Amino acid sequence: MKSTIKEAVVLEEVDTPDFETSDILEVTSRYFDAVQLEIAKFISTYYFSTIGEALALFVPYDSEIKCVQTPIDPQPPKLTKYQQSAFDAIQEEDTSLLFGVTGSGKSEIFISLICEALKSGKNALLLMPEISLTPQMQQRLESYFGSSVVIWHSRLTKKQKERALAKILSGEARVVAGARSALFTPLKDIGLIVVDEEHDDSYKSMSKPRYNARDVALFIAKKIGAKVLLCSATPQVNSYHKYPVVKLDKTFIKTKKEYRFVAGDSINTDITNAIETHHKNDGQILVFLPTRGSFKYLYCKSCGESVKCPFCSVGMALHRRHRHLRCHYCGFTQPIIEECPSCGYAPLSSERLGTAEAIELINEAIEDISIEQFDKDSITTHKKLTEALGRFESGESRILLGTQMLSKGHDYGNITLSVIMGLDYIISLADYRAKERALSLLFQVAGRSGRAKEAEVIIQSAQKETYEGYLEDYELFLKDELSFREMASYPPFSSLARVLITQKDVQKAKDITQKITEKLKRIEDVEIMDSGVAPIERIANSYRYHIVVRSQERSKLLRALHSINERAVTIDMDPVDFS
Repeated sequence: MKSTIKEAVVLEEVDTPDFETSDILEVTSRYFDAVQLEIAKFISTYYFSTIGEALALFVPYDSEIKCVQTPIDPQPPKLTKYQQSAFDAIQEEDTSLLFGVTGSGKSEIFISLICEALKSGKNALLLMPEISLTPQMQQRLESYFGSSVVIWHSRLTKKQKERALAKILSGEARVVAGARSALFTPLKDIGLIVVDEEHDDSYKSMSKPRYNARDVALFIAKKIGAKVLLCSATPQVNSYHKYPVVKLDKTFIKTKKEYRFVAGDSINTDITNAIETHHKNDGQILVFLPTRGSFKYLYCKSCGESVKCPFCSVGMALHRRHRHLRCHYCGFTQPIIEECPSCGYAPLSSERLGTAEAIELINEAIEDISIEQFDKDSITTHKKLTEALGRFESGESRILLGTQMLSKGHDYGNITLSVIMGLDYIISLADYRAKERALSLLFQVAGRSGRAKEAEVIIQSAQKETYEGYLEDYELFLKDELSFREMASYPPFSSLARVLITQKDVQKAKDITQKITEKLKRIEDVEIMDSGVAPIERIANSYRYHIVVRSQERSKLLRALHSINERAVTIDMDPVDFS
């Protein structure tokens, strides 16, 4: 049999074992330091991966490259008195949450903190949720820190990564900015980690290891003694509850913003008339649609309500094959219904508008208007991303139409209209965070408009009363939501995990699910919330079952999950996706 040469990592030296081993052919100059190894061990234990999968996240050091830190003395941005007050408060804390309204100048504050870190001889790391933010932020960072900035994300070419890595290892790079993977670059002497848009679910990996970069950043900072700043206009309920909050509620430019609710669930005349008006007045427009999901929910086109579980206050997933609705928190099922339980309207709907269809409808209504499709189907490379944003920034494109990518920190002064669709669908999802996700998206997309000019925000929803009371005060929502979470015992007042079982054979999937469920039922202080078919029942011809588990004590939940000894399972700690 032909032998295969593999690259491996030596974790410790042990006595010769009593089984056959292979010789080490070569020892390279690449290595993981003690901190990287400790972080990898934490990731593998907490997020239920192998140590190899955890170490594969990291870029190793190279002993052949001598690190000599490049001195830099950057000039910080000039802060307003409100920004200066927030900056001073952040300096008093090891970890803090900068809760700043859109357009309040959060980036000037964290750039000032980066300046402080660099002047003290430390380096800085800036995390952003997606690469859609990097072109604009790269320009801003380079205007302050020049060639000391390195941008790092998964879509860099091999040559770009090699150049960036050489700068990091040599000490020329003092600021590394990028998406999740930037957290694992071999940047030494980190004094500050900034997590921008900290509320964003993109920080959570959806493949093994299923880590959350925001939470791992907090763990790393504690280990190395670095300061952490979390930033958001719509912070997570958990972060708001857990960390010292520094508020920034004054915008740089005070502009008038009018909110208007319209009916319907598609591109209708209310929306096209508003788009045409703003286009004729030389304004630019954002049109937001939620990501098209792989599984369905029943909702009412008349009142916007979904069919909710009577016990969990979340939407129930539609399983047409089994002809029932199911709550994936408690397992409650009921037959599919045709009539809205809230207002009596029929029929209930499960279909939603896609981006391509929305563009077609706008083009039919308005002649000669240039629309930029901005979603993961059309933005497949970093080059396409920069070109699309470049066309919009120059005014060549008049409408930026897409999904969650629209909500992520883009700053264009000519946007005078934001159209937000699909919120009623999002708030109906079988997710205890559904209301938080809907409100956060509303604030984020609305915040892209009116940054330099008066603006209008159109919200297509039949649930005006759900949103209206929070439009000027996201903190009020956070306080109300915390009360609900505490009463319902959802995070941050408990810990959640999801066990996913995937098998080609449906009976085998059922048997494994039942075996694990029975085992977990016998463990004290661990509650099984749901056990059975997953919302997405089959992927790639494999059957999917899941178990949702909760505990008031994280350590007990981790011990219980580590007692599961099954190869055919994936364990997701602190899940953000229950599909």
